Amino acid sequence: MLLLLHIENIAVIEESDIQFQPGFNALTGETGAGKSIVIDALGAVLGGRTSRDLIRTGAEKAFVSAEFSRVSEKLPELGSNGISAEDGSLILQREIYADGRNLCRVNGRPVTVAQLREIGGALLNIHGQHDGQRLLDEEQHGAYLDRFGKTDAVLTAYRKQYDGMHALTEQIRALQMDEAEKARKIDSLKFQIDELERAELVTGEEEELEDRRNLLRNGEKYLSALQGADLCLNGDDDGGAGSVSLLQGAEDALLPIKGLSGDLKELYKRLQEARCEVYDLAETIRDKRAEYDFSPEELDTVESRCDQLYRLKKKYGATVEDMLAYLDRCRRELGEIETADDTLIQLNSQLDKAKKAVKQSGAELTNVRKTAATELEKRILKELRDLDMNRVQFSIEFAEKEPAADGCDQIRFLMSANAGEALKPIAKVASGGELARIMLALKNVLAEQELIGTMVFDEVDTGVSGRAAQKIAEKMAQVSRHKQVLCVTHLPQLAAMADTHFSVEKGEKKGRTYTQVTCMDREARKAELARLTGGSKITDALLKSAGELLDEAEAYRETL
Repeated sequence: MLLLLHIENIAVIEESDIQFQPGFNALTGETGAGKSIVIDALGAVLGGRTSRDLIRTGAEKAFVSAEFSRVSEKLPELGSNGISAEDGSLILQREIYADGRNLCRVNGRPVTVAQLREIGGALLNIHGQHDGQRLLDEEQHGAYLDRFGKTDAVLTAYRKQYDGMHALTEQIRALQMDEAEKARKIDSLKFQIDELERAELVTGEEEELEDRRNLLRNGEKYLSALQGADLCLNGDDDGGAGSVSLLQGAEDALLPIKGLSGDLKELYKRLQEARCEVYDLAETIRDKRAEYDFSPEELDTVESRCDQLYRLKKKYGATVEDMLAYLDRCRRELGEIETADDTLIQLNSQLDKAKKAVKQSGAELTNVRKTAATELEKRILKELRDLDMNRVQFSIEFAEKEPAADGCDQIRFLMSANAGEALKPIAKVASGGELARIMLALKNVLAEQELIGTMVFDEVDTGVSGRAAQKIAEKMAQVSRHKQVLCVTHLPQLAAMADTHFSVEKGEKKGRTYTQVTCMDREARKAELARLTGGSKITDALLKSAGELLDEAEAYRETL
């Protein structure tokens, strides 16, 4: 149950706290006063889509908080998101920034908008004034029936079979091609395979070639540097001493005194190690001088190989590894095409079995749906009788269709609004008021099966009046005895039936528009009902009629 809705800087609402009560809560007000803004704020804190335009002009961010009580720990949406409802309490919060950022929390724990939407959807349902129009979309009828019949397990089993069949169909389609196309594809693949195989690609050769090319291009610089280092380390042929000879001389000089003290012994050891290290360096540099063999022919060969790899990379991949992977794919594809006829025979055999499995699974799904449809027809007809649609007939029609992801059934809701009239698609016979009542009946039936504790109806009474309006009010009161109901309405019958009545008023202060939400007492409710009935001119007769309407509503609620 929704206890408190706190709103900051949402459109014309600067700040407001709305304390909802158990039972039936109604919100009324002049057109444009901000009733829809309350619903928008509620939708936002439940993870619905929002726009930065929702933020009040001049504010950096908007903030909405919703506190719920009596939340069931059994809700799977809580456990799957790591949320615990301590003592049955849950607080949802959302901050919406002008730069598009969103910060969402549940019981103080940060969550994503998607997580907030999942959790919020398990706590509260919002039914808008346009929901009735969804009944005109026959593609939605099957989804409504599946929701009522709880066909998830059977539908999941069917989809597994269907996905397997669909995958086989796609494999067969990919292998099927005419002979000319097949010949072109084979020629193309063979050319690419031959070109890559002749290149004799080796993993890692690019780096080795690049290093060798740099060395060959800088041969003179390379030899000059080695010669200079060799001269310094080994000396020259004219008797000039190098580092190795000088270090050996230093070592010989210390040899007679190394035993005089520990420090001298350590010093001698370090000098000996230095001389050995420099000797090794000198030998390595001399070996590199001896190994270096430069020829213009080798440079041409290396350059040619680098150019070849560059051309191949432009066609087959950014690296040698990528090109080798492409070569493997070409070989596999060529093999699949060359053996396509045999593969197609096997796949078609598998497809025949898969189609039978889909047909069988689809039949099981259809049976479950038809059983659910029989019960749903009865439940909706009962609801419609309660809503003063005594002569209406409602039926769910099944027609077979080609297997699809949602099954093998084309499902349509049919109705007849008048006695003697044949059943026809809802889109062809239902008026706006009838659509609203059918949708209300459907929502009530579906809500009875769910753990959702709060239902919000946003002007779902559009297009109804008089006796029908009274019946809708009574139905709302009935529903509110086992679920909390919030209803935005323009009808005095619905407003009078509410246990708690809020007024949404718009005013102006210091050149800015403000909306205020106030919980009304009986006298204020009488004045509001009189306004809903007669407009801006409130007479004593209207006030008396409003009082009688409240008395009648109270008497009806006592019978529930």
